[in-house]
Order: sequence, then C-alpha cells, then structure tokens
Amino acid sequence: MEITGRLARTINFKLVEAEGLSIERQKALDPDPHDLLIHGWATLVRPISAATLQEALRVFARVLEIEPDSVAAKVGLGYALSCNIADGWSTSVQQDEARAEQLLLEAIAGDANSFRARQALGLLRRLQNRLDESRIEFETAIALVPNYAPAFCQLGMTLICLGQPEAAIPEIEKGIRIGPHDTASPSAYSILSLAHLLLGRVEQAIEFSMQARARNPRLYHTHMLLAAALGLKGELGEAKAALVEGVKIRPEFDSLARLREYCTWGSPRYLALREDTVYLGLRRAGMPEA
Repeated sequence: MEITGRLARTINFKLVEAEGLSIERQKALDPDPHDLLIHGWATLVRPISAATLQEALRVFARVLEIEPDSVAAKVGLGYALSCNIADGWSTSVQQDEARAEQLLLEAIAGDANSFRARQALGLLRRLQNRLDESRIEFETAIALVPNYAPAFCQLGMTLICLGQPEAAIPEIEKGIRIGPHDTASPSAYSILSLAHLLLGRVEQAIEFSMQARARNPRLYHTHMLLAAALGLKGELGEAKAALVEGVKIRPEFDSLARLREYCTWGSPRYLALREDTVYLGLRRAGMPEA
C-alpha cells in the first residue's frame, strides 16, 4: 500500500509539474481558472523561494477574482500566505494571518474533506501557536489521504513545537519514506535534523542536515542547523563556514535576537530545548546575540 501510494504521488507530482510548465510556455494572456490553478500548485511544488511564493499568491488571487467561490483557490492562497509567514517573507504578518484564516475556514466550510485545506490550516495554526489544533489538522489531513508525505513531516514539526521531538521522529521518517523525491524532502530532512539536535543527538543532526543541504543548498535553515550541530560538536571552523552560508542566503537572520523575533511559536519546553541546543550551537559557531 505504501509503495503504491508513493508511486501514485510521484506520478501525480510529475503530471502537475509538466502541466504547469506547459501552461507557462503557452503564455496565454488570460488562461481559464483551471489552468491557473494548475500553474499555482505547480509553482508551490517547486523549491520554495520568495519569488515562487509571490507568483503563487498572484495566481491564486487571480483565480478568486474570476471565481470568488473557488475552494481550490482559497486553499492555494491561504496556504501560500501561510508559507510566506513561515519563511519570514511576509511584511504584514497579522493581516496575512487573518486573510489566510478566513480563506481556509471558508474552504473547509465548502469542503470539509479537503486534505490540502486541512494541511494548510495545520500550518497556520502552528504559526498562531495554536499547537494542539495544528496537530489535529495534520492528523485529519493524514486520515483523509494516508500517503500524503508532507502532512507527516509537518505533523512532526508541530510535535517538535509541542516539545515532543521523540514523538516527531517516526512521523517525519514515514513522510520521507512515502515521498523520498518530493520537493519538500530537503525541509523534511531539516526537520528530522532539528528533532535529533533538540534531543542532543549531534551526530545524527549533522548527518540529516548534510542530507538536506545536498538536496537543496538554497535553504538557509539547513545551513543554520548544520552550523548549530557542528558548533555543539566543537568543529568550529566548519560550523562558522555553514553559518556564513546561512546568513548569506537570509541576511536578515544574522543574530540570535533576530531569530528569536522571527520564530515565536512553540511550547515552553521547545523554546527551552532550542536555547540549550540550536542557539547554543549557533553562538559557538559565531552568531552574535544582537
């Protein structure tokens, strides 16, 4: 069953990606909403960047202009807004949170079995620090589509934020098994690295951060986690080099104070574990306090 689900997901991803690229090549002046939706989701399954998120926001907003009741467009726009907040690119967090919540709740009211809406709401609830609700939404998404790899990885991240890295690891590992070639897999390996780092398993944290970096070297948090793990291990030269790469990608996260200001969600246990592991390692790697 798991292999069949994995194959189906891989085929589905390839079809979405191919259709999205085909639509882009056509450069139609006014494609229909269905084509726009394909383009929007094809944009979101690429490696995440500020540019891809802005494109997804633009496309889903355009669909809603044409079809204001489109559940799929509400889910896409709500998810893109949440990703924009999660990755620290939003310049209007409160407004984007409110807009995402409105869209996703409307989408679920229109289709309570939309697994994408449930996953998107799970992400938003985590950003709002409503962690138990976040866990429930991801578990609901998994119940609806048991072989949807990203939901397992995101459930793992919510469990980490709840201060339960031990419980998170098997969920993340299952997500990686189901979708080993998913474009989200670099983030999955980073989340797995974080879980091990919080538990003091430095060697495993280094291993999984390096796997994440090999899959996508453009993610700043991969370099940051590697720097933290290497810093805790005492390999300070390599730790500093990894830190430099992370800051080069996201210069706004150049101090511990700025990281704390950005990442405010999490239980007291998670925040304490993060201070004692991630931030201690980054400090040893050379990251200043302010």
